[in-house]
Amino acid sequence: MSDFPSDIFTEPQGYSVDTLNNLGPLTGMAGIWEGVRGLDVKPKADGPRKQAYVERMELQPIDPQTNGPQLFYGLRYHTHITKPDQVKTYHDQVGYWLWEPATGSIIHTLSIPRGMITMASGKAIPNARQFELIAKEDDRCSGISSNPFLDYAFRTVEFRIQVNIHDDGTWSYEQDTVMKIKDQAELFHHVDNNRLHKISEATPNPLAR
Repeated sequence: MSDFPSDIFTEPQGYSVDTLNNLGPLTGMAGIWEGVRGLDVKPKADGPRKQAYVERMELQPIDPQTNGPQLFYGLRYHTHITKPDQVKTYHDQVGYWLWEPATGSIIHTLSIPRGMITMASGKAIPNARQFELIAKEDDRCSGISSNPFLDYAFRTVEFRIQVNIHDDGTWSYEQDTVMKIKDQAELFHHVDNNRLHKISEATPNPLAR
């Protein structure tokens, strides 16, 4: 038995269109951010290698989204990462952070231009200052999909991201991409973390302007 309603078509009525005031635990993430002390632990043939990185992330509110009776508020994001003092892209990523007030669910989608997509999910209370989301391979609702080469050589079996909202107005993340690397017996933990400082406020979503 599921907790879903029998009426799967009727959309909710009378909800607020002001996304910025209805983001729950995602509220402290809206805006444009920079982080200059990122650290990446990545796999190389001779073992793990640490790499510092600089990040710019933009998270802008979208209009409320519905799936029949289901209602989401969310942020569309783009993060662009370089190595210190370099112009060449080190990592590029786009996706959404979504908050479902009725269930306390958070969804994080990510897509990277190396042929990989992930959707992670978790739960939080509306004023949470810390939360974690998880995706696992073969999970139909919170899963991972990679192109054939990555699946062969660097298969991601699990993804976790923990977010912390800090009292000084910054926020930080720690994420762990767990990989099965070809010809290696042990799983590899590809870890990234950074702390982000706001450089500009978010732009209200179209319906709220």
